[in-house]
Amino acid sequence: MKKKIVLWGLDENEKKILIGLELLAQDNKVNVYTFPEEIATELFYNKLMDEWRLDKEIEFPVGHSKIERPLSVTEDLLPETIKVQRTDLIARAKAEWHFVVLSSKLYDLYGSELEELKQRINKMTSYDNAMWEEMKGFWSKVQSQIFEKNLFKEHGDKLKEQTNYLFDKLKQLRTKANEELDKISKDNVKGFGERIDAIIAKVEQGLGLNPLFDDLKNMQNDFKEAEFTRSDRSKIWKRIDEAFKLVKEKKYGKSSSSGGSSSRLERRYQGLLGAIEKMEKSIARDQKDIDFQDRKANASDGQLEMQIRQAKILMIQERMKSKNEKLNEMLATKADLEARLAKEKERQDKEAQKKEVKKRKEEVKEKIASEIKEQAETLDAEKEKLENAAEAINEEKTKGGAKSSIISDAIEAVTDAVEDAIDTVKAVTEVVGDNVEAKVEEIREEHQIDEKLGQVKDIVEETMEKVGEKIEEVIDKVMDGGEKVDDSSEEE
Repeated sequence: MKKKIVLWGLDENEKKILIGLELLAQDNKVNVYTFPEEIATELFYNKLMDEWRLDKEIEFPVGHSKIERPLSVTEDLLPETIKVQRTDLIARAKAEWHFVVLSSKLYDLYGSELEELKQRINKMTSYDNAMWEEMKGFWSKVQSQIFEKNLFKEHGDKLKEQTNYLFDKLKQLRTKANEELDKISKDNVKGFGERIDAIIAKVEQGLGLNPLFDDLKNMQNDFKEAEFTRSDRSKIWKRIDEAFKLVKEKKYGKSSSSGGSSSRLERRYQGLLGAIEKMEKSIARDQKDIDFQDRKANASDGQLEMQIRQAKILMIQERMKSKNEKLNEMLATKADLEARLAKEKERQDKEAQKKEVKKRKEEVKEKIASEIKEQAETLDAEKEKLENAAEAINEEKTKGGAKSSIISDAIEAVTDAVEDAIDTVKAVTEVVGDNVEAKVEEIREEHQIDEKLGQVKDIVEETMEKVGEKIEEVIDKVMDGGEKVDDSSEEE
């Protein structure tokens, strides 16, 4: 955006003149230079256009005039005595130069703020994170103005350069502070580590646990105030936590999923109830003492006696106040323990319910598997009987040598049913879930176990009856003359 413009115009006498306008942004003013036509040579005009407009110094000829005008929104840049044809150029320069002035003032404002920050940082002897955050906030403002193009590029670059310089100074201080913190942290790690080791050793020796628990609480308070690096702080905190768990384990015993935690909470809760009862009785006794001293004070003979009794009342009241505060803490702890006990009982009830469901599943699976196994064994026995009967009949045959189709059909049916039953047993053992009975019924229907067992039963009964008839027929024929049975003519 140019701060100087050159154009032709007319003076009050309607004579041609060369006009040069120069913005003085710091002063919020405009210099208006006029050159009569007789001195505004072509060479001079070119110098104005090529050098003066680019802020290069040139020598003005004798005979020129200079007018200083304020840069105002309401007033024109040119006096009324000067007229130009390019009024649009003048109007545009006026609007742009107002922006230039405001932008320059913003730059000056940020420059002053940055100079103040620079002085403060130069005086710093140690790193301060608050100053780092302040610098971040400052640069965020400047960056926003640069993004919105409210600052010129050259102004933004200068502010950025100076800001980076201050950030580098802070980084140097931070590096130095980190080195010092690292050294302090290592010393603190060593010190706290020794204190923790000493407490653990005392726990292992079986020394009093209450004092050791108090030592750990004091150490915890010291830990909060001590300086550590992030990794060292995490490491020491983990060791303190492990030490607390060790002391609690020695004091209350190991917690287990079978109710150890619940029993420990219950013991603590019962002990707290006893302590609350004692505290309430103690407070009631103090109230009786206050009532007694109050009655005596009202009936006292002299001023001194009344003052003494009032002093006693005040002393007892302070004691009661302390006890009431302690009682309130106990009641708050009681409410907390009751909530934890309720939660623990709910957890145990859920676990017991899960175990009961699991037990019921196993019982159902075992019962159904046992029933199917018994049916399979019965079928095996029937199959064996049929095989023996077939073998006896085959031994009596004298010709043909073909086996009875009735026996083969019966044996095949029994074999299929037995194999289905065995497959069903295997499937039942893999059932998991609440709907065990439904799953077994589904398997029985899928393999048509009941239907096949009924069919086998009918076949077995029918076959055994026919086998019996065959045996009797064979015996009769043998007894009558030793004739052999022809299976082909008697085949069913």
